[in-house]
Amino acid sequence: MNERIRELKEQAMEWVPNMADPDTKIQLLNTKKFAELIVKECMDVVAKKCASPTAYNALAEHFGVEE
Repeated sequence: MNERIRELKEQAMEWVPNMADPDTKIQLLNTKKFAELIVKECMDVVAKKCASPTAYNALAEHFGVEE
């Protein structure tokens, strides 16, 4: 896994109540948020490197990601 993916994974981590011990919380990966962050990163790369609004919009539409 490259460093950028690790960074995106960290951004998608959330603290949630621990079902075994309600007084504590545990950190879990929000997979929906992680997927959205990866798609947005891909869209940014397309926008910067390819200058293709068609490709950018196709990614946004295909994955249903808000810009």
